[in-house]
Amino acid sequence: MTKIHIVTMMGAALLSVLPASAQTYTYQTINNSGDPAFNQLLGINNSQTIVGYFGDGTVLPNKGYSVVPPYGQSSFTNENFPGSAQTQVVGINSAASPTTVGFYVDGNGNNFGFVNQGGTYVSVQNPNTALGGTAVNQLLGVNNSGIAAGFYVDGNGNSQGYLYNIANMSFSAVSDPNGVSTVATGINNSSIVSGFFTDAAGNDHGFLDVGGVFDTFNDPSGTNTMFLGLNNEGQVVGSYVDANGVTQGLIFNLLSDSWETISDPNASANAAFGVTGTTVNGINDLGQIVGFYSDGANVDGFEATPTPEPASIALISLGLIGAGLARKLKRS
Repeated sequence: MTKIHIVTMMGAALLSVLPASAQTYTYQTINNSGDPAFNQLLGINNSQTIVGYFGDGTVLPNKGYSVVPPYGQSSFTNENFPGSAQTQVVGINSAASPTTVGFYVDGNGNNFGFVNQGGTYVSVQNPNTALGGTAVNQLLGVNNSGIAAGFYVDGNGNSQGYLYNIANMSFSAVSDPNGVSTVATGINNSSIVSGFFTDAAGNDHGFLDVGGVFDTFNDPSGTNTMFLGLNNEGQVVGSYVDANGVTQGLIFNLLSDSWETISDPNASANAAFGVTGTTVNGINDLGQIVGFYSDGANVDGFEATPTPEPASIALISLGLIGAGLARKLKRS
């Protein structure tokens, strides 16, 4: 058994505890009509703005967008890096003027990260990204302090995680010591980093990086756990592969040390565009989640809201501010 130490924003006292029973959700499918056959919703902020993209990248190119409630076709706004062949918008923060991040593909097939602040786009490439072939560099999440999380592929073909400070355009490494490859997928306002690493046998494992200390997490219901995002309330989202080889979404709750499987009610075990089941990619502080699923023919984006409404569910903020350890959570 190993332990991860959690410090609350309030110091010593726990304000509340999440209910022990599994949370239920109200699901809705959200697809852009630009390609109703392929949509992925990847991030959601506290204003309930969702980011993602349509297009499978082969039949139709990836085209990024944001969408706001009530999520009808008139609620979509195109978001594509200028001059790009393809764009995926992956992360959005909850700042007063939200920053979005993601990656774009140029005419030669190279991937580059990007930051979009108020319509001003900046291309981001970690200096250690392997060049000479097809470059891969992606930003996947961003917090309110303007720190983005992502990864690049090195000269050996391995993924290497990093954080990017938008203000001073600096990079810092995120490298899980247990992995051959590391992908940093998100960062919350307390600078806790989510992600996953691949071991020497080719298996994926979720991780949280708390101040440079890495802890490994594996969903007990399957294999190949990936942590794909997190919020400021102790919840982490992602996916795992079940015994039948089908992808299932997950939510891990740090405060209750509990796992929950998320499966969109329309999800199918049959693959569409290589996607099976459900993947949860983003979560906001209200507990609303976004992701995508296969319905057996298409890949559809979804948003799911906790029921009852999140305002009636007591949550506690999670952070690294404060001197004392407020709670110790055990995990396998």
